[in-house]
Amino acid sequence: MRPPPPPAPAARPSPPRAHCPCRYLVQLPGRLRPSAPLCGRASELSGRLRLDTSVLCWLSAMRGLLYSMLPLLLLLLQPWETQLQLAGPRCSTGPLDLVFVIDSSRSVRPFEFETMRQFLVGLLRSLDVGPNATRVGVIQYSSQVQSVFPLRAFSRREDMERAIRALVPLAQGTMTGLAIQYAMNVAFSVAEGARPPEARVPRVAVIVTDGRPQDRVAEVAAQARARGIEIYAVGVQRADVGSLRAMASPPLNEHVFLVESFDLIQEFGRQFQGRLCRKDLCAQGGHGCQHQCVSALGTFHCACNPGYQLAADNKSCMAIDHCSFGNHSCQHDCVSTFGGPQCRCREGYDLLPDRRSCQARDLCNGVDHGCEFQCVSEGFSYHCVCPEGRQLQADGKSCSRCREGHVDLVLLVDGSKSVRPQNFELVKRFVNQIVDFLDVSPEGTRVGLVQFSSRVRTEFPLGRYGTAAEVKQAVLAVEYMERGTMTGLALRHMVEHSFSEAQGARPRELNVPRVGLVFTDGRSQDNISVWAARAKEEGIVMYAVGVGKAVEEELREIASEPAELHVSYSPDFSTMTHLLENLKGSICPEEGIGAGTELRSPCECESLVEFQGRTLGTLESLSQKLAQLTARLEDLENQLATQK
Repeated sequence: MRPPPPPAPAARPSPPRAHCPCRYLVQLPGRLRPSAPLCGRASELSGRLRLDTSVLCWLSAMRGLLYSMLPLLLLLLQPWETQLQLAGPRCSTGPLDLVFVIDSSRSVRPFEFETMRQFLVGLLRSLDVGPNATRVGVIQYSSQVQSVFPLRAFSRREDMERAIRALVPLAQGTMTGLAIQYAMNVAFSVAEGARPPEARVPRVAVIVTDGRPQDRVAEVAAQARARGIEIYAVGVQRADVGSLRAMASPPLNEHVFLVESFDLIQEFGRQFQGRLCRKDLCAQGGHGCQHQCVSALGTFHCACNPGYQLAADNKSCMAIDHCSFGNHSCQHDCVSTFGGPQCRCREGYDLLPDRRSCQARDLCNGVDHGCEFQCVSEGFSYHCVCPEGRQLQADGKSCSRCREGHVDLVLLVDGSKSVRPQNFELVKRFVNQIVDFLDVSPEGTRVGLVQFSSRVRTEFPLGRYGTAAEVKQAVLAVEYMERGTMTGLALRHMVEHSFSEAQGARPRELNVPRVGLVFTDGRSQDNISVWAARAKEEGIVMYAVGVGKAVEEELREIASEPAELHVSYSPDFSTMTHLLENLKGSICPEEGIGAGTELRSPCECESLVEFQGRTLGTLESLSQKLAQLTARLEDLENQLATQK
């Protein structure tokens, strides 16, 4: 018989189930749901560690909450450059010159500067960077200003980011005004990569600072705005609001930003990006531009095709009359084309290689005639002629020199900045060609040279050199003055000094012709009328030679009458040698004027006697005048005595 089974052990009473007060804290939709198991685990732990069950449940709930917020925390911990990039797609802003002015003073802590660096990189990734789109430059400042990279430096965003990441803060003072002045004068200059003002590309400066400037900012910021620079002022933490408002462009509510910390600077980046990404007003139509509409930052302007200019309504376009500007230098007719002015010769003339001068079509132009002065066509032949007063030599080509009389010749040469060094050398060569056909000697022709610009300088007077070789060597040694064009001052110097006997001019009694030749390439910067007239009153025969932009009215006013014989003009320095033939015939004195005059040495007996006679006559005249003056004084004294 089988023994009965042992009695079942009595069931141990189960401990009371612990109440889980945190059940409802962990019921997060779509997240962890550890309600019952979590509470059971908490009850078990409470038994072992003798802790209050509610405390353990709270700890477990917090762990679940952290798990649920982990994706959000990871998003917040991403660099701000990524957040800015995710703020929206990159927009097309049109052409823009953008310069960041970054405060790197000692008050900006290292981690704050790093935040600002990341902010710049992130903002770059939202811009349409390129040579024809947005050009970016960065400067940093403290007690001094440093260019990180100019507008012209980079056209790729990657190169800009590399330069920004390598940026080392200056960690000194806060000279914000100095930084604005640098941005205005240097960073936004064409040399640094800014587009020229006529291109009308918007210029934007973004100033980021965390303190009060240690110099004045209001005046220099006003100057920058007056030059067309739009300024955004971003202040962080300790920044002075008054200084921000003094720097920024109007309206201030769109250009002044103040954030509590560098951590929040990305908010300005979003707003700034949104402002750059405004709508393309040209694409919306209704702009009214006849030719082209050019979008700018929040605005637009009209432009014209090549060969046209904008009318007064800033919308219509009209063809440019290049000939009306008066600087075409065409000898005959000017024709305006889209490419600019073009010269055209009248019937029977051909345009010379300089594209300005015209030459008659005749046989002399088609052969190497070799005439020294002028070639005259006669049907199928030609012959050479010489100017009046000079005779054709036996070779049938050359002319006799100026040996019939004596001349005192003073050359006034324009040495202003517009002439330029290489052209001044051509002028000196031209002067020496004039000297070549003169009979230079103390008894023949004497030559003096005066150079003028903003002042007047006698290079050598009339009486210094006695041979053509000496004169030519002195001309080649003349140094270019540059500066302005004071032609009136030069004429006065010539009248008062150059033709004085102290400078080597011969006495008037000898009837030696006095000739002045003015050489200039532009309009005088002072009045010439008084001294041009005075020169002619003094008996000086005046010639005027103009080149390039010389003014015809001034040349005629300087020259003696008739102007056709005393005024010469060449459109270019390289072609002025054709004037030489006219001057050869003009400067040589007419037969009988100064010709045959015997010039005696002042040390000869006859000269001394003549001088003594003139002196005694002058003294006698002065004695008579003195006697008359004495008698007059005595008469006045008697009248005064009578009145008393």
